[in-house]
Amino acid sequence: MADEHKAFGWAAKDESGFLSPFHFSRRENGEDDVTVKILFCGVCHSDLHTIKNHWGFSRYPIVPGHEIVGIATKVGKNVTKFKEGDRVGVGVIISSCQSCDSCNQDLENYCSKMVFTYNSRSSDGTRNQGGYSDVIVVDHRFVLRFPDGLPSDAGAPLLCAGITVYSPMKYYGMAEESGKHLGVSGLGGLGHLAVKIGKAFGLRVTVISRSPEKEREAIDRLGADSFLVTTDSQKMKDAVGTMDFIIDTVSAEHSLLPLFGLLNVNGKLVILGFPEKPLELPIFPLVSGRKMVGGSQIGGMKETQEMLEFCAKHNIVSDIELIKMDDINSAMERLARSDVRYRFVIDVANSLNPA
Repeated sequence: MADEHKAFGWAAKDESGFLSPFHFSRRENGEDDVTVKILFCGVCHSDLHTIKNHWGFSRYPIVPGHEIVGIATKVGKNVTKFKEGDRVGVGVIISSCQSCDSCNQDLENYCSKMVFTYNSRSSDGTRNQGGYSDVIVVDHRFVLRFPDGLPSDAGAPLLCAGITVYSPMKYYGMAEESGKHLGVSGLGGLGHLAVKIGKAFGLRVTVISRSPEKEREAIDRLGADSFLVTTDSQKMKDAVGTMDFIIDTVSAEHSLLPLFGLLNVNGKLVILGFPEKPLELPIFPLVSGRKMVGGSQIGGMKETQEMLEFCAKHNIVSDIELIKMDDINSAMERLARSDVRYRFVIDVANSLNPA
């Protein structure tokens, strides 16, 4: 590839979040780097929040995208895990200090010096841009081997959505509790993967939703065991104290009290969503039932690779709508309305046109 440092993608230039063609530069491939030709990139809800500066720390211009699958086109001389032609993945983070307690425990995602794939700067001051682009250069320690059994398009969202539900299932003991009852609150990009991964771990899974029209899809298509409509007061009453775990994927402002009611003694509520306003924590049911509320984000590199292998083994992929790069702004509008089942993925290689 001539002029390998030249790159092209689509970027947001201001808080409107409107994405448009953008020429920029990548660093040259260093001794520890892998250059990746991007084939597909998933569209995450955090992409939408970032391009519109909902969290207040966006720095424009921003090329979003952290669910990247592509082909390694160049590797540095110190790289032994990858070779040219390998299919690889790049997720949410591209650097960490590699020396703190978190990094030493393979928890780079909790490193205080962790660097995000986009809307960030590397230690040398380089602005990092994401996967809505043709090429990316990444330190090999933050590149993942994409298993042969996973399709590149439907597998891409696993690099964020997949690990975001897999990691808390492992940490909070769900992976070792076959037969236990898991509730999944919210049936979106995270929720539909939580159903699939929970079933693969041997859990009994109930989808908790305010939308009764999703019941058949949750059970017949995704494999959930049951469906609980939050607006049905009698069914909610009947389900009190029946669940061992609940994964709450809802990003909108909502009450936690009904979810605490569904948990049995020692039950665990794990929150994965990022509501724009703080949620109220009801203390009485928490204390009286010895229940636990926790949180989680993505996983470290070792756990993310483990998740990819697990999903390949169990034939778990995201349900996607494949789009062209030109369709990204309308896709973002639909994502804001939760009008996608369940994840958009951009066909970068076949639709990103520098002309």
